[in-house]
Amino acid sequence: MRKFLYLLFTLALIAALITYALWTTDRPTGHYLSDLRINLAVDQGTPADRGNLLGIQPELFPTDYQSPERLHRKLAAYLQTARDLGFLNAKTVVVLPEHIGTWLMVGGEKDELYQATTLKEAMNWLAISNPLAFIRALASAQGDNRLDDAYLRMKAERMAHDYQALFGGLAKEFGITLVAGSIVLPEPSVSEGELKIGRGALYNSSLVFGSDGRPIGQPQRQRHPVFEQRDVLGANHPTVPQVIDTPAGRLGVLIGSDSWYPLHYRQLNDQGAQLIAVPAFIIGRDTWDKPWSGYKGLSTPSEVSLKPGEVSEGQAWHRLTLTGQLPISQARGGVSVFLRGQFWDSGSAGQSFISHDGQHFPDGEARGARLLNLWL
Repeated sequence: MRKFLYLLFTLALIAALITYALWTTDRPTGHYLSDLRINLAVDQGTPADRGNLLGIQPELFPTDYQSPERLHRKLAAYLQTARDLGFLNAKTVVVLPEHIGTWLMVGGEKDELYQATTLKEAMNWLAISNPLAFIRALASAQGDNRLDDAYLRMKAERMAHDYQALFGGLAKEFGITLVAGSIVLPEPSVSEGELKIGRGALYNSSLVFGSDGRPIGQPQRQRHPVFEQRDVLGANHPTVPQVIDTPAGRLGVLIGSDSWYPLHYRQLNDQGAQLIAVPAFIIGRDTWDKPWSGYKGLSTPSEVSLKPGEVSEGQAWHRLTLTGQLPISQARGGVSVFLRGQFWDSGSAGQSFISHDGQHFPDGEARGARLLNLWL
């Protein structure tokens, strides 16, 4: 009898493991509806032959990331609207927001993940649906928050491939230079024209694609991750921001709060930067109007007199993002673009703006997909 019960238990366990294994491989594609509309928010300057800087503030949701094809469809619709309005040409530099590539981590998952009510629940589904990848990532995780590190690391190779295929493909399809927001990857680098990952720390990085669809230069890593991310993301303090030659001029990229540091603008000045792109992302639906919380655990630059709580988050971004404010920045213009949308219970904030000749030209609307154009 004991042997029979043991055999029965073993068979049941095997059946359960087989069922679980089959369940993890099942990836049904649910019904998908998405708003492909985008509105023109800012059009500054006069058309000429010097090109333009075009910020795209998308409105994205988890289901937009269910496959690269879905995300392509939405972003291509935005770019097609820009083309119809006459904003795309061979000298156009398009800027997308911070972390637009990071959410590729949830691509190709089960419906239960997209239907989750909280980000924590969604990440649980991510781990349960990819047990072997999650265990391998957890074993190699670094930093103080190994769980979040594992979530970001477990599909990094696929994320890097999809990021280059998607955003490089869009740059080639529309014949533009594309600042592809940012993506979190372990030790990213470009080798022989391909975005590769390493085994080291995670970095929030941005890559620029030329009109031939290929990367220009190396990924620009964020130098000062905000306080909430520092237990997961590495900081790239020693590296000077790189400047990239584009048909519209020499371009520098400052990711998120890296745009708050006067030193970075001086370093870009030394390299002759004429344009500055700031891909940005702010968590929390109403954060833009709440009191600014300062440099969040990092030392305040000596040139900055602004104190935490003195102004709102939005006012601080306008004060600290110094594009076009001589002599700190000698760039002709810049654009700060925020990622908008809803990722489970994690809302977003931020109103994108153009910087030109020491002035900011903001988008007055908080929500929705928006175009912001600056003729150079």
